Amino acid sequence: MSEHNDDSFREKNLKQKIGTVVGVTLFIAVVLGFIIGVYLFGMAGIFELLGIQYTSVWSLIIFVVSFFVLASIVELFSKPISELITGKFETLLIQFSIQSLSNWLCLFIVDVFMGGIALTLKTGLIVAILLTSLEMVFEDKENKSKS
Repeated sequence: MSEHNDDSFREKNLKQKIGTVVGVTLFIAVVLGFIIGVYLFGMAGIFELLGIQYTSVWSLIIFVVSFFVLASIVELFSKPISELITGKFETLLIQFSIQSLSNWLCLFIVDVFMGGIALTLKTGLIVAILLTSLEMVFEDKENKSKS
């Protein structure tokens, strides 16, 4: 049988500490890169379907990263508010409305500050509703698998 090595981080030498920190940092960077990559290709697909033009791939990358960061911050406030409501159909409708509004607000804010992509009100609402639908579907699958 193999020995169980239970060294704490404090007992490791400098080389092991640097290796651990670099390894954890790389792991987090890869996970965030994967998540942002999924958002990037998803947004590129939605933009292609809706005929939204962007000037370059870099403008799309900046748009997606900015939206991801801003939406993560806004979601910290909108999710708890929408989760406070209990019930059946009304709850789903209100949660969908709150999350769609927060997604649209994030899209609008990022669109105002970016010149490379121009969203109309109609396409912004469609993208926000699509994103909200996808988020709610994947959240329901995650919640059911955890239960």
